[in-house]
Amino acid sequence: MSDDKIEIENVNKPGYTERVSRDKYMAMREALLAVLPAEMPGMKVPDAKQALLPLLPDTLFPEGKTAGWWLKAVQLDLEAKKIIVRAPSKPVQLSKV
Repeated sequence: MSDDKIEIENVNKPGYTERVSRDKYMAMREALLAVLPAEMPGMKVPDAKQALLPLLPDTLFPEGKTAGWWLKAVQLDLEAKKIIVRAPSKPVQLSKV
């Protein structure tokens, strides 16, 4: 296993893992955890994306490109790891555990 990849989980597909860029994952994880509140119901995903975009390094996410995909990948991984939680209502709202 090379150091530039990290294995992530998907809360919707138990047992399924995917290997992705460690740098992009860690940058998105740090930004997402920085903007999410600790209390329910949390923050809507589009609001979280808008809040975290300025925190992402332009070298990894030029002009925010691919940020939506990475946000979803990190969200599902952190949910699987029980670091963040989804509110039981629609639309999806996230908060830290």
